[in-house]
Amino acid sequence: MPAGAELREDRRFVEALARGLAVLRCFAPADRELGNSEIAARTGLPAATVSRLTFTLTALGYLNYAPERGRYALGTGVLTLGFRLLSRIDLRQIARPAMQLLAERTGSTVSLSARHLTSMVYLEVCRSASPLTMAVDVGARIPLATTAMGGALLCASSEAERSRLFEALQGEAPLGWPATRCGLDRAMRDYRQFGFVTTEGEWHADISAVGVPLVINAGAEILALSCGGPACNMTRTVLVEQLGPLLVRLAAEVQAACDGR
Repeated sequence: MPAGAELREDRRFVEALARGLAVLRCFAPADRELGNSEIAARTGLPAATVSRLTFTLTALGYLNYAPERGRYALGTGVLTLGFRLLSRIDLRQIARPAMQLLAERTGSTVSLSARHLTSMVYLEVCRSASPLTMAVDVGARIPLATTAMGGALLCASSEAERSRLFEALQGEAPLGWPATRCGLDRAMRDYRQFGFVTTEGEWHADISAVGVPLVINAGAEILALSCGGPACNMTRTVLVEQLGPLLVRLAAEVQAACDGR
């Protein structure tokens, strides 16, 4: 559930913790190091607050500090948290063989992801031997609003949860919201018609993909599977007539395996 204004007003909401986590989240995959001023600019937090937070996170092992440059990098504390989560997800071991087979069969990249706020986070990535595959790795975050995996997750969410996510997405980018909402409405129409979601350049101009939801733990958790690649190979016909049905079948196989555990 997005941490919107209504949650921040709840007396149970710990603002200091939220700010510390915002500092960790502001590091992008391409960032080796960030200085306090860059962190302040990305998080919108006061410089003095950022200085205290980075000091604390360094003391706890979640950041590493390079005094000669006055800059910070993510520490092994963050990595251990991620591995503890991934070690609990035996779904990855269940899904990976079938995901890899589909990737090789279609020359695509097949991914399993989960939602974090208004982003999707890769839990597993399988690639074909094709030189034209998507350069993404486990742990990377991509937008929920413009991706097939994000659209698929929204389609399987409750109406109340969708409304909350729509509100959060609109708040993040109000000027672009009409176009974003139009794309999400199209995703929901795709899902009703085909049982999967398609995207053609919405996230990246050169990438097309299909996505399906994966509902596990008796409906308590919604993940997403996606299959994508270069738009030059993934035409609308390929997406709708080939990749989409294959991904739906993959999701059904994984779901059946999970139910049989």
